[in-house]
Amino acid sequence: MDEKHFIPVARLDDIPTGTKKVVEVNGTEIVLCHTKDRIFAVHNLCSHAHEKLEDGRLRNCWISCPVHGARFNLETGEAMNPPATMPINTYEVRIVGDSVEIAV
Repeated sequence: MDEKHFIPVARLDDIPTGTKKVVEVNGTEIVLCHTKDRIFAVHNLCSHAHEKLEDGRLRNCWISCPVHGARFNLETGEAMNPPATMPINTYEVRIVGDSVEIAV
């Protein structure tokens, strides 16, 4: 069984509740989303329009594509409505002190 490797990507203070922050890990853009008292990490790309999600709306555990309004569940990555049908990648997040870390 492979053990997960977590890397620090931001400070907790960098992502106030209701906001997003884009980080890059190994050449992949990941958007950190602080909502519902949790921080989620998802691939910063809509599975339908291939548009960046960082400019989309952030609400109760979902983020929307700014182009066609497709919503994605931040916990599972599942597409919640058309036109998107494919999920987006999600990343496990942990908080260590004031550091936000994601599994790679």
